[in-house]
Amino acid sequence: MRFVAFLKKSNWALVIGLLMIGTPTLAATVRDHQIEAEDYFDITVLGNVSVSPDGSRVAYSESRWGRGKEGRRTELWVVGSDGKLNSRLTFDGFGAGSPTWGPASEAIYFIGRNKGGQDSPPNDGSRQVWRINANGGQPVAMTRVEDGISAFQLAPDGVSLFYKVSDEVTDEPWKDLKEKYSDLEFGHGVRDLNAIRRMDMNSWRDEEVLAADRVIWQMKLSPDGSKMALISTEDNELIFKEGWSRVEVLDISSGEITTLTDQAWRDGHPSPYGWLADLAWSGDSEALAFSISFDGYASNIWLAENQDGTWPLQLVERPQMVTFSGSIKWRGNDRTLCFRGESMGRVRVYGIDGVKKGGQGKSSVLAGGDVVVGSFGFDAKGRKLVANIETITTANDLYLIKGQDKRLQLTHANPQVDTWILPQIQHVSWTGADGDLCHGILELPPGYKKEDGPLPTVIELHGGPTSSSKYRLRLWIYGRALFASKGYALLSPNYHGSTGYGDEFLAKLIGRENEIEVTDIANGTRWLIDEGIADPEHIGVMGWSNGGYLTNCMIVAEPDMYAAASSGAGVLDMTIQWGIEDTPGHVINYVEGLPWEQAEHYQKASPLYHLDRVKTPTLIHVGGSDPRVPPAHSKALYRGLKHYLDVPCELIVYPGEPHGLTTHENRLAKITWDLAWFGKYLMGEEED
Repeated sequence: MRFVAFLKKSNWALVIGLLMIGTPTLAATVRDHQIEAEDYFDITVLGNVSVSPDGSRVAYSESRWGRGKEGRRTELWVVGSDGKLNSRLTFDGFGAGSPTWGPASEAIYFIGRNKGGQDSPPNDGSRQVWRINANGGQPVAMTRVEDGISAFQLAPDGVSLFYKVSDEVTDEPWKDLKEKYSDLEFGHGVRDLNAIRRMDMNSWRDEEVLAADRVIWQMKLSPDGSKMALISTEDNELIFKEGWSRVEVLDISSGEITTLTDQAWRDGHPSPYGWLADLAWSGDSEALAFSISFDGYASNIWLAENQDGTWPLQLVERPQMVTFSGSIKWRGNDRTLCFRGESMGRVRVYGIDGVKKGGQGKSSVLAGGDVVVGSFGFDAKGRKLVANIETITTANDLYLIKGQDKRLQLTHANPQVDTWILPQIQHVSWTGADGDLCHGILELPPGYKKEDGPLPTVIELHGGPTSSSKYRLRLWIYGRALFASKGYALLSPNYHGSTGYGDEFLAKLIGRENEIEVTDIANGTRWLIDEGIADPEHIGVMGWSNGGYLTNCMIVAEPDMYAAASSGAGVLDMTIQWGIEDTPGHVINYVEGLPWEQAEHYQKASPLYHLDRVKTPTLIHVGGSDPRVPPAHSKALYRGLKHYLDVPCELIVYPGEPHGLTTHENRLAKITWDLAWFGKYLMGEEED
């Protein structure tokens, strides 16, 4: 643990200094630490990479776990682009949202919370915009908005600050009754709309730029400060961004708004339920890039370019076999469009030259190799690229990219990982459904060889399903790294519907849930047995979200294959899922219609209707306030297994938790239960 962890609250100006050197020590570190569950909570996660305009420094966030009922605490840090003078700027869970450099590279603006115990902003714990000198000092509140702000943009001159605030609006009819009983929740008619305000930081005068007449999900100021791009909807009820969101451009001086994406543009897409994100202006402020993503189909990058007041749209072609993975940025003032792209379990930074006027040039890899890039950023001229990178032997750190496969390490955020005895991590393949090649990530215990004989094995299923398991070292609550350290083999299949293996492989899952991917997973399990790695009598299966759904599917489809299961937040019945989840477009995409249009298909995709086949002892986890896969599914699974089928099971409900567990205590409980459950049924260990 770095000594900074012991710093107590004190004068901010006195605690800034040389906290660590970014490059690793030259002395060899002995790997003698066996990975344990508590090691998960010592991992520092980096994010929000922002390179100063002059390229000399990098601002970023560090998130660390608190204890007990606490979640992660996030702070702002800064490091030189040469890896020197790494300094922590904020303390006490202040936060580090959207770090943005001032134009002279001397100050950083960010969203933070000062929990000063006062009743009024900015010291009441509300989210406000703060400014701090990059060399350290006391943060200064730029905004003092009642109930806080949710987003901001800094003008290029560093004088104007644009920020977003909320305003609750009650619609007709029934307005009087809804306002009278305002402490109740209503299905529709009460909307949280957003306004944009501008503050002059010289005069501290504040004015409204856009009235609260829409929900603004993202805003992005053009480099010349004349236009604000918006992703917006009319409401935030239920489906909201799925199919309703639009890209708009606000002319700051006139107040005129131009809509760039109308319904006709959406009509040509593979699904009407796409959501928009990743607004990015070109350096000349004449082109706006954005993404559209779907459940079940590949995400795409689009470009809208100003041509005499019109904004024709252009689909940007991705490199073959590369799935767009977010984070659109332009390199300097040229027309090189950059983004994170996923291929074969790796996530790299790609650049496409000459994206303009309906055309585009060649693609290239800017940050490559066997890496998983989490976030990245450029300086103002686009000459320095900094990326947050993970590999199969290192945790996340910032690197200055000096070539496609050449980089300088700037941070060493998790020195404890240097002492870990690491699992053997491989990217493997087998024949899946339709004769297609399937891939996955295989983790084996340190030092294991095939001649040592078969191992107890866990099949770990990723969520999404429009996602994947990546080729990287990952210690987390769903089994990666930890199970191998306990003597298990662990396979994370990237089944049909996963990203990074081509658009066709991704879209094949549409209309075939609880079929094609089940075959992929079962074939991968049998491949492990045939390879002599998996002990066929001691195989478990686990997952969360779509991984929990697939766990439910697997114990139905293969009742004799799995000796134990851990189902986390998993769907049991697709009709109920359509009716109660917060993004019903997900189900509509995969089942290809509404319940009264595809009743047979809804039932076929649901494990519930063949639950009587299950023999596998099953541990069930769910967040008590999960809006994505509500607890009704997990409770129904528990009822069926325990009270009607006499299958050994346990139900664990985490009160108040959403779709992902948020506290140290609850995440540790989930890990501990999984280890005990698989220990009993796969290792023959005694119950605690």
